Amino acid sequence: MSALDPAVSHLLHSWMPHQRWYPAKGRGVGLSRVGGLPLEDPAGDVAIEVHLVALDSGDRTDVVQVPLTYRSGPLPGAGHALVGEVDHPELGHRWVYDGPHDPDYVAALLDALQVPPGRALPTGAASTRVLSGEQSNTSVIVEPDGAGPLIVKVFRTLHPGANPDVEVLDALSRQGCRQVPGVVGWLQGSWTAADGGDVTGHLAVATEFMAGSQDAWREAVAAVGAGRDFSPEAYGLGEATAAVHVALAEAFGTTEVGEEQRSALVAGLRQRVAWARTATDALDRFGDALDHHSKALDGLRDVPPLQRVHGDYHLGQVLHSPERGWVLLDFEGEPLRPLAERTRPDLALRDVAGMLRSFDYAARYTTVGSTDEDAVAAADAWAATARDAFCAGYAAASGHDPREHEALLAALELDKALYEVVYESRNRPDWLDVPLHAVARLLT
Repeated sequence: MSALDPAVSHLLHSWMPHQRWYPAKGRGVGLSRVGGLPLEDPAGDVAIEVHLVALDSGDRTDVVQVPLTYRSGPLPGAGHALVGEVDHPELGHRWVYDGPHDPDYVAALLDALQVPPGRALPTGAASTRVLSGEQSNTSVIVEPDGAGPLIVKVFRTLHPGANPDVEVLDALSRQGCRQVPGVVGWLQGSWTAADGGDVTGHLAVATEFMAGSQDAWREAVAAVGAGRDFSPEAYGLGEATAAVHVALAEAFGTTEVGEEQRSALVAGLRQRVAWARTATDALDRFGDALDHHSKALDGLRDVPPLQRVHGDYHLGQVLHSPERGWVLLDFEGEPLRPLAERTRPDLALRDVAGMLRSFDYAARYTTVGSTDEDAVAAADAWAATARDAFCAGYAAASGHDPREHEALLAALELDKALYEVVYESRNRPDWLDVPLHAVARLLT
Protein backbone atom coordinates (compact mmCIF):
# COMPACT_ATOMS: atom_id res chain seq x y z
CA MET A 1 0.00 0.00 0.00
CA SER A 2 1.52 3.29 -1.08
CA ALA A 3 1.45 6.33 1.19
CA LEU A 4 -0.60 9.35 0.23
CA ASP A 5 1.55 11.89 -1.58
CA PRO A 6 2.05 14.94 0.70
CA ALA A 7 0.78 17.33 -1.97
CA VAL A 8 -2.38 15.26 -2.49
CA SER A 9 -2.81 14.93 1.29
CA HIS A 10 -2.68 18.72 1.59
CA LEU A 11 -5.36 19.07 -1.11
CA LEU A 12 -7.65 16.58 0.62
CA HIS A 13 -7.22 18.26 4.01
CA SER A 14 -8.58 21.52 2.60
CA TRP A 15 -11.16 20.04 0.19
CA MET A 16 -12.88 17.18 2.06
CA PRO A 17 -14.38 19.14 4.98
CA HIS A 18 -16.51 21.10 2.50
CA GLN A 19 -18.10 17.99 0.97
CA ARG A 20 -21.60 16.97 2.08
CA TRP A 21 -20.54 13.36 2.62
CA TYR A 22 -17.61 14.26 4.92
CA PRO A 23 -18.30 12.44 8.23
CA ALA A 24 -15.89 14.38 10.47
CA LYS A 25 -17.35 17.87 10.30
CA GLY A 26 -16.24 20.00 13.23
CA ARG A 27 -13.53 17.56 14.28
CA GLY A 28 -9.80 17.89 13.79
CA VAL A 29 -8.51 14.75 12.12
CA GLY A 30 -5.31 13.06 11.13
CA LEU A 31 -5.37 11.75 7.58
CA SER A 32 -3.69 8.57 6.31
CA ARG A 33 -4.12 6.30 3.33
CA VAL A 34 -5.20 2.81 4.47
CA GLY A 35 -6.00 1.27 1.10
CA GLY A 36 -6.87 1.94 -2.49
CA LEU A 37 -6.78 0.68 -6.02
CA PRO A 38 -5.79 2.07 -9.39
CA LEU A 39 -8.37 2.03 -12.16
CA GLU A 40 -7.42 1.91 -15.81
CA ASP A 41 -8.78 4.66 -18.03
CA PRO A 42 -10.14 2.80 -21.10
CA ALA A 43 -8.80 5.60 -23.32
CA GLY A 44 -5.43 5.64 -21.55
CA ASP A 45 -5.39 9.44 -21.20
CA VAL A 46 -6.18 10.01 -17.53
CA ALA A 47 -4.57 8.70 -14.35
CA ILE A 48 -7.19 7.39 -11.93
CA GLU A 49 -6.70 6.30 -8.36
CA VAL A 50 -9.13 5.38 -5.62
CA HIS A 51 -7.82 6.44 -2.21
CA LEU A 52 -9.25 4.84 0.93
CA VAL A 53 -8.44 7.33 3.65
CA ALA A 54 -8.69 7.05 7.44
CA LEU A 55 -9.85 10.17 9.28
CA ASP A 56 -8.58 9.78 12.85
CA SER A 57 -9.89 12.19 15.48
CA GLY A 58 -8.53 10.29 18.49
CA ASP A 59 -11.72 8.73 19.85
CA ARG A 60 -13.14 7.87 16.44
CA THR A 61 -11.85 6.79 13.03
CA ASP A 62 -13.84 7.00 9.80
CA VAL A 63 -12.69 5.45 6.55
CA VAL A 64 -13.76 7.32 3.44
CA GLN A 65 -13.43 6.65 -0.27
CA VAL A 66 -11.92 9.41 -2.40
CA PRO A 67 -11.66 8.56 -6.12
CA LEU A 68 -9.45 11.09 -7.92
CA THR A 69 -8.58 11.69 -11.55
CA TYR A 70 -5.30 13.38 -12.55
CA ARG A 71 -5.50 15.33 -15.80
CA SER A 72 -2.88 17.21 -17.81
CA GLY A 73 -5.35 20.09 -18.31
CA PRO A 74 -8.69 21.37 -17.04
CA LEU A 75 -11.78 19.22 -17.57
CA PRO A 76 -14.36 21.38 -19.39
CA GLY A 77 -17.49 22.07 -17.38
CA ALA A 78 -16.13 20.45 -14.20
CA GLY A 79 -14.77 23.44 -12.31
CA HIS A 80 -17.11 22.65 -9.40
CA ALA A 81 -15.44 19.23 -9.05
CA LEU A 82 -11.85 20.48 -9.08
CA VAL A 83 -10.03 19.33 -5.95
CA GLY A 84 -7.00 21.41 -6.86
CA GLU A 85 -3.76 21.47 -8.82
CA VAL A 86 -0.73 19.49 -7.76
CA ASP A 87 2.81 18.75 -8.85
CA HIS A 88 2.70 14.97 -8.73
CA PRO A 89 6.07 13.22 -8.27
CA GLU A 90 5.37 10.80 -11.13
CA LEU A 91 2.83 12.59 -13.33
CA GLY A 92 4.07 16.17 -13.18
CA HIS A 93 1.67 19.12 -12.92
CA ARG A 94 -1.91 17.85 -12.82
CA TRP A 95 -5.46 19.08 -12.36
CA VAL A 96 -7.07 16.82 -9.76
CA TYR A 97 -10.82 16.11 -9.93
CA ASP A 98 -13.38 14.35 -7.77
CA GLY A 99 -13.74 11.10 -9.69
CA PRO A 100 -17.55 10.70 -9.95
CA HIS A 101 -17.71 14.01 -11.87
CA ASP A 102 -15.19 12.74 -14.44
CA PRO A 103 -16.62 10.52 -17.22
CA ASP A 104 -13.28 8.69 -17.52
CA TYR A 105 -13.47 7.58 -13.88
CA VAL A 106 -17.08 6.44 -14.34
CA ALA A 107 -16.11 4.40 -17.41
CA ALA A 108 -13.20 2.82 -15.52
CA LEU A 109 -15.45 2.06 -12.53
CA LEU A 110 -18.03 0.35 -14.72
CA ASP A 111 -15.25 -1.70 -16.30
CA ALA A 112 -14.08 -2.85 -12.85
CA LEU A 113 -17.49 -3.89 -11.47
CA GLN A 114 -18.15 -7.48 -10.47
CA VAL A 115 -21.20 -8.58 -12.46
CA PRO A 116 -23.27 -11.53 -11.16
CA PRO A 117 -24.08 -14.41 -13.51
CA GLY A 118 -27.08 -13.74 -15.69
CA ARG A 119 -26.67 -9.97 -15.61
CA ALA A 120 -24.76 -7.72 -17.98
CA LEU A 121 -23.42 -4.20 -18.10
CA PRO A 122 -24.11 -2.17 -21.23
CA THR A 123 -21.11 -1.36 -23.39
CA GLY A 124 -20.28 1.57 -25.63
CA ALA A 125 -20.46 5.32 -25.18
CA ALA A 126 -22.46 6.74 -22.31
CA SER A 127 -23.37 10.12 -20.90
CA THR A 128 -23.00 10.69 -17.16
CA ARG A 129 -24.29 13.16 -14.58
CA VAL A 130 -23.95 13.33 -10.81
CA LEU A 131 -27.07 13.59 -8.67
CA SER A 132 -27.14 16.62 -6.41
CA GLY A 133 -28.30 16.78 -2.81
CA GLU A 134 -27.00 13.45 -1.50
CA GLN A 135 -25.73 13.53 2.07
CA SER A 136 -23.60 10.42 2.52
CA ASN A 137 -22.77 8.98 -0.92
CA THR A 138 -22.25 10.13 -4.49
CA SER A 139 -24.51 8.73 -7.22
CA VAL A 140 -23.94 8.99 -10.96
CA ILE A 141 -26.60 8.49 -13.62
CA VAL A 142 -25.14 6.61 -16.59
CA GLU A 143 -27.11 6.61 -19.84
CA PRO A 144 -25.50 4.21 -22.33
CA ASP A 145 -26.29 4.39 -26.02
CA GLY A 146 -29.00 1.88 -26.86
CA ALA A 147 -29.48 0.60 -23.31
CA GLY A 148 -31.45 1.44 -20.20
CA PRO A 149 -29.93 3.93 -17.76
CA LEU A 150 -28.06 2.91 -14.61
CA ILE A 151 -27.37 4.62 -11.33
CA VAL A 152 -23.92 4.00 -9.87
CA LYS A 153 -23.68 4.74 -6.15
CA VAL A 154 -20.17 5.41 -4.86
CA PHE A 155 -20.08 4.77 -1.11
CA ARG A 156 -18.14 7.50 0.66
CA THR A 157 -17.98 6.36 4.30
CA LEU A 158 -16.90 2.71 4.28
CA HIS A 159 -17.64 -0.16 6.63
CA PRO A 160 -16.21 -3.69 6.69
CA GLY A 161 -18.57 -6.36 5.41
CA ALA A 162 -21.45 -6.40 2.97
CA ASN A 163 -23.14 -3.05 2.40
CA PRO A 164 -26.92 -3.54 2.83
CA ASP A 165 -27.60 -1.64 -0.39
CA VAL A 166 -25.69 -4.39 -2.22
CA GLU A 167 -26.60 -7.42 -0.11
CA VAL A 168 -30.32 -6.70 0.14
CA LEU A 169 -30.89 -5.53 -3.44
CA ASP A 170 -28.91 -8.46 -4.83
CA ALA A 171 -30.94 -10.96 -2.79
CA LEU A 172 -34.22 -9.36 -3.86
CA SER A 173 -33.08 -9.13 -7.49
CA ARG A 174 -32.37 -12.87 -7.48
CA GLN A 175 -35.91 -13.41 -6.20
CA GLY A 176 -37.30 -11.35 -9.06
CA CYS A 177 -38.76 -8.71 -6.72
CA ARG A 178 -40.11 -5.92 -8.92
CA GLN A 179 -40.53 -3.43 -6.08
CA VAL A 180 -36.77 -2.70 -5.93
CA PRO A 181 -34.22 -1.74 -8.62
CA GLY A 182 -32.31 -4.64 -10.10
CA VAL A 183 -28.60 -4.87 -9.20
CA VAL A 184 -26.22 -4.90 -12.16
CA GLY A 185 -22.84 -5.09 -10.41
CA TRP A 186 -20.66 -3.90 -7.54
CA LEU A 187 -17.07 -3.16 -6.57
CA GLN A 188 -15.28 -4.35 -3.43
CA GLY A 189 -12.05 -3.14 -1.88
CA SER A 190 -9.79 -3.86 1.08
CA TRP A 191 -8.15 -1.58 3.62
CA THR A 192 -6.24 -1.70 6.88
CA ALA A 193 -8.44 -1.38 9.98
CA ALA A 194 -7.49 0.50 13.14
CA ASP A 195 -6.29 -2.75 14.76
CA GLY A 196 -3.89 -3.40 11.88
CA GLY A 197 -5.90 -6.20 10.28
CA ASP A 198 -7.14 -6.21 6.71
CA VAL A 199 -10.88 -5.83 6.07
CA THR A 200 -13.03 -5.87 2.95
CA GLY A 201 -16.15 -3.91 2.09
CA HIS A 202 -18.20 -2.61 -0.80
CA LEU A 203 -17.04 0.54 -2.59
CA ALA A 204 -19.82 0.97 -5.16
CA VAL A 205 -22.96 -0.59 -6.62
CA ALA A 206 -24.71 -0.19 -9.97
CA THR A 207 -28.48 -0.67 -10.26
CA GLU A 208 -31.27 0.07 -12.68
CA PHE A 209 -32.24 3.73 -12.84
CA MET A 210 -35.98 4.37 -12.84
CA ALA A 211 -36.10 6.98 -15.59
CA GLY A 212 -39.23 9.13 -15.66
CA SER A 213 -40.04 8.34 -12.04
CA GLN A 214 -41.27 10.75 -9.40
CA ASP A 215 -40.45 10.37 -5.72
CA ALA A 216 -43.33 9.66 -3.38
CA TRP A 217 -42.64 12.73 -1.26
CA ARG A 218 -43.25 15.09 -4.16
CA GLU A 219 -46.37 13.22 -5.24
CA ALA A 220 -47.77 13.31 -1.71
CA VAL A 221 -47.02 17.01 -1.18
CA ALA A 222 -48.58 17.84 -4.55
CA ALA A 223 -51.71 15.91 -3.56
CA VAL A 224 -51.97 17.84 -0.29
CA GLY A 225 -51.53 21.15 -2.10
CA ALA A 226 -54.26 20.25 -4.59
CA GLY A 227 -56.61 19.00 -1.88
CA ARG A 228 -56.59 15.59 -3.58
CA ASP A 229 -57.23 12.32 -1.80
CA PHE A 230 -54.04 10.23 -1.78
CA SER A 231 -55.71 6.99 -0.65
CA PRO A 232 -55.22 4.99 -3.89
CA GLU A 233 -51.52 5.86 -3.99
CA ALA A 234 -51.06 5.20 -0.26
CA TYR A 235 -52.85 1.85 -0.59
CA GLY A 236 -50.52 0.84 -3.44
CA LEU A 237 -47.51 1.98 -1.45
CA GLY A 238 -48.67 -0.20 1.44
CA GLU A 239 -48.92 -3.16 -0.95
CA ALA A 240 -45.40 -2.53 -2.30
CA THR A 241 -43.95 -2.18 1.20
CA ALA A 242 -45.53 -5.45 2.30
CA ALA A 243 -44.28 -7.24 -0.83
CA VAL A 244 -40.72 -6.15 -0.05
CA HIS A 245 -41.05 -7.16 3.61
CA VAL A 246 -42.33 -10.60 2.57
CA ALA A 247 -39.44 -10.98 0.11
CA LEU A 248 -36.92 -9.90 2.77
CA ALA A 249 -38.29 -12.48 5.19
CA GLU A 250 -38.00 -15.19 2.53
CA ALA A 251 -34.47 -14.15 1.57
CA PHE A 252 -32.99 -13.64 5.04
CA GLY A 253 -35.34 -15.52 7.37
CA THR A 254 -37.08 -14.39 10.54
CA THR A 255 -36.35 -14.61 14.27
CA GLU A 256 -39.02 -15.22 16.87
CA VAL A 257 -39.00 -12.72 19.70
CA GLY A 258 -38.22 -14.24 23.07
CA GLU A 259 -38.27 -12.54 26.44
CA GLU A 260 -34.70 -11.28 26.04
CA GLN A 261 -35.46 -9.58 22.72
CA ARG A 262 -38.76 -8.19 24.03
CA SER A 263 -37.03 -6.72 27.07
CA ALA A 264 -34.35 -5.18 24.85
CA LEU A 265 -37.05 -3.62 22.66
CA VAL A 266 -38.82 -2.11 25.67
CA ALA A 267 -35.53 -0.86 27.10
CA GLY A 268 -34.66 0.82 23.79
CA LEU A 269 -38.02 2.57 23.61
CA ARG A 270 -37.63 3.78 27.19
CA GLN A 271 -34.12 5.05 26.50
CA ARG A 272 -35.43 7.10 23.57
CA VAL A 273 -38.04 8.70 25.84
CA ALA A 274 -35.42 9.55 28.46
CA TRP A 275 -32.97 10.86 25.86
CA ALA A 276 -35.57 13.05 24.15
CA ARG A 277 -36.75 14.57 27.43
CA THR A 278 -33.17 15.43 28.36
CA ALA A 279 -32.34 16.76 24.89
CA THR A 280 -35.14 19.36 24.62
CA ASP A 281 -37.53 21.19 26.91
CA ALA A 282 -40.18 21.10 24.16
CA LEU A 283 -41.48 17.88 25.73
CA ASP A 284 -41.85 19.26 29.26
CA ARG A 285 -45.62 19.63 28.95
CA PHE A 286 -45.90 15.88 28.24
CA GLY A 287 -44.01 14.85 31.37
CA ASP A 288 -46.77 12.90 33.12
CA ALA A 289 -48.00 11.30 29.90
CA LEU A 290 -44.49 10.19 28.96
CA ASP A 291 -43.99 8.73 32.45
CA HIS A 292 -47.19 6.76 32.02
CA HIS A 293 -46.16 5.67 28.52
CA SER A 294 -42.76 4.43 29.73
CA LYS A 295 -44.39 2.33 32.44
CA ALA A 296 -47.02 1.00 30.06
CA LEU A 297 -44.35 -0.32 27.69
CA ASP A 298 -44.08 -3.37 29.94
CA GLY A 299 -47.45 -4.37 28.54
CA LEU A 300 -46.04 -4.89 25.04
CA ARG A 301 -46.31 -8.67 24.75
CA ASP A 302 -47.56 -9.43 21.25
CA VAL A 303 -44.34 -8.74 19.33
CA PRO A 304 -44.06 -10.14 15.76
CA PRO A 305 -40.89 -11.86 14.50
CA LEU A 306 -37.78 -9.88 13.65
CA GLN A 307 -36.46 -9.74 10.08
CA ARG A 308 -34.36 -7.65 7.72
CA VAL A 309 -36.04 -4.32 7.06
CA HIS A 310 -35.40 -1.11 5.15
CA GLY A 311 -34.27 0.75 8.25
CA ASP A 312 -34.69 4.37 7.12
CA TYR A 313 -38.10 4.30 5.47
CA HIS A 314 -40.04 7.40 4.42
CA LEU A 315 -41.65 8.90 1.32
CA GLY A 316 -38.31 10.15 0.02
CA GLN A 317 -37.07 6.54 -0.25
CA VAL A 318 -39.73 5.51 -2.77
CA LEU A 319 -40.16 6.25 -6.46
CA HIS A 320 -43.26 5.90 -8.60
CA SER A 321 -42.31 4.36 -11.92
CA PRO A 322 -44.77 4.49 -14.83
CA GLU A 323 -43.82 0.89 -15.72
CA ARG A 324 -43.18 -0.66 -12.30
CA GLY A 325 -45.37 1.22 -9.82
CA TRP A 326 -43.82 1.95 -6.43
CA VAL A 327 -40.12 1.09 -6.16
CA LEU A 328 -38.22 1.17 -2.85
CA LEU A 329 -34.68 2.58 -2.72
CA ASP A 330 -31.67 2.95 -0.42
CA PHE A 331 -31.50 -0.07 1.85
CA GLU A 332 -28.40 1.18 3.67
CA GLY A 333 -30.38 2.14 6.77
CA GLU A 334 -29.40 5.20 8.79
CA PRO A 335 -25.90 5.94 7.40
CA LEU A 336 -24.41 7.18 10.69
CA ARG A 337 -25.26 3.98 12.58
CA PRO A 338 -22.65 1.17 12.69
CA LEU A 339 -23.06 -1.43 9.95
CA ALA A 340 -23.69 -4.22 12.47
CA GLU A 341 -26.72 -2.32 13.80
CA ARG A 342 -28.06 -1.57 10.33
CA THR A 343 -28.02 -5.22 9.26
CA ARG A 344 -29.50 -6.55 12.51
CA PRO A 345 -33.01 -8.07 12.24
CA ASP A 346 -35.67 -5.61 13.36
CA LEU A 347 -39.43 -5.15 13.35
CA ALA A 348 -41.06 -4.65 9.97
CA LEU A 349 -43.48 -2.44 11.92
CA ARG A 350 -40.63 0.05 12.41
CA ASP A 351 -40.62 0.68 8.65
CA VAL A 352 -44.40 1.04 8.76
CA ALA A 353 -44.12 3.57 11.58
CA GLY A 354 -41.54 5.54 9.61
CA MET A 355 -43.89 5.80 6.64
CA LEU A 356 -46.82 6.82 8.85
CA ARG A 357 -44.73 9.67 10.23
CA SER A 358 -43.73 10.65 6.69
CA PHE A 359 -47.38 11.05 5.67
CA ASP A 360 -47.76 13.43 8.61
CA TYR A 361 -44.84 15.54 7.39
CA ALA A 362 -46.11 15.63 3.81
CA ALA A 363 -49.54 16.73 5.04
CA ARG A 364 -48.18 19.57 7.16
CA TYR A 365 -45.49 20.69 4.67
CA THR A 366 -47.55 23.58 3.33
CA THR A 367 -49.05 24.57 6.69
CA VAL A 368 -45.88 25.03 8.75
CA GLY A 369 -46.27 28.32 10.61
CA SER A 370 -49.85 28.71 9.41
CA THR A 371 -52.53 30.11 11.71
CA ASP A 372 -55.30 28.88 9.40
CA GLU A 373 -56.95 26.28 11.64
CA ASP A 374 -59.08 24.94 8.79
CA ALA A 375 -56.00 24.31 6.64
CA VAL A 376 -54.22 22.53 9.49
CA ALA A 377 -57.30 20.42 10.21
CA ALA A 378 -57.58 19.50 6.53
CA ALA A 379 -53.92 18.49 6.46
CA ASP A 380 -54.38 16.31 9.55
CA ALA A 381 -57.42 14.64 8.00
CA TRP A 382 -55.44 14.01 4.79
CA ALA A 383 -52.64 12.34 6.78
CA ALA A 384 -55.05 10.17 8.78
CA THR A 385 -56.72 8.96 5.58
CA ALA A 386 -53.37 8.23 3.93
CA ARG A 387 -52.15 6.32 6.99
CA ASP A 388 -55.26 4.14 7.04
CA ALA A 389 -55.03 3.46 3.29
CA PHE A 390 -51.35 2.53 3.61
CA CYS A 391 -52.09 0.05 6.40
CA ALA A 392 -55.02 -1.41 4.43
CA GLY A 393 -52.80 -1.95 1.38
CA TYR A 394 -50.11 -3.52 3.57
CA ALA A 395 -52.68 -5.89 5.06
CA ALA A 396 -54.02 -6.88 1.63
CA ALA A 397 -50.55 -7.82 0.36
CA SER A 398 -49.16 -9.46 3.50
CA GLY A 399 -52.20 -10.90 5.24
CA HIS A 400 -51.22 -9.04 8.41
CA ASP A 401 -52.73 -5.66 9.23
CA PRO A 402 -50.18 -3.48 11.07
CA ARG A 403 -53.06 -2.01 13.07
CA GLU A 404 -53.56 -5.39 14.73
CA HIS A 405 -50.45 -4.48 16.78
CA GLU A 406 -51.99 -1.18 17.79
CA ALA A 407 -49.98 -0.55 20.98
CA LEU A 408 -46.66 -1.58 19.48
CA LEU A 409 -47.19 0.40 16.28
CA ALA A 410 -48.14 3.48 18.30
CA ALA A 411 -45.04 3.04 20.49
CA LEU A 412 -42.81 2.82 17.41
CA GLU A 413 -44.47 5.85 15.82
CA LEU A 414 -44.05 7.79 19.06
CA ASP A 415 -40.40 6.71 19.21
CA LYS A 416 -39.90 8.24 15.76
CA ALA A 417 -41.84 11.39 16.68
CA LEU A 418 -39.69 11.95 19.80
CA TYR A 419 -36.57 11.81 17.63
CA GLU A 420 -38.20 14.32 15.29
CA VAL A 421 -38.94 16.69 18.17
CA VAL A 422 -35.28 16.73 19.15
CA TYR A 423 -34.16 17.16 15.53
CA GLU A 424 -36.57 20.00 14.80
CA SER A 425 -35.80 21.82 18.06
CA ARG A 426 -32.13 21.84 17.06
CA ASN A 427 -32.41 22.44 13.33
CA ARG A 428 -35.85 23.72 12.24
CA PRO A 429 -37.75 25.25 15.16
CA ASP A 430 -40.48 26.43 12.80
CA TRP A 431 -41.31 22.75 12.14
CA LEU A 432 -41.50 21.75 15.80
CA ASP A 433 -45.31 21.76 15.91
CA VAL A 434 -45.44 18.89 13.38
CA PRO A 435 -43.89 16.19 15.61
CA LEU A 436 -45.30 17.77 18.80
CA HIS A 437 -48.80 17.40 17.37
CA ALA A 438 -48.04 13.72 16.71
CA VAL A 439 -46.70 13.23 20.23
CA ALA A 440 -49.93 14.66 21.66
CA ARG A 441 -52.04 12.44 19.38
CA LEU A 442 -50.08 9.27 20.16
CA LEU A 443 -50.01 9.81 23.90
CA THR A 444 -53.80 10.16 24.04
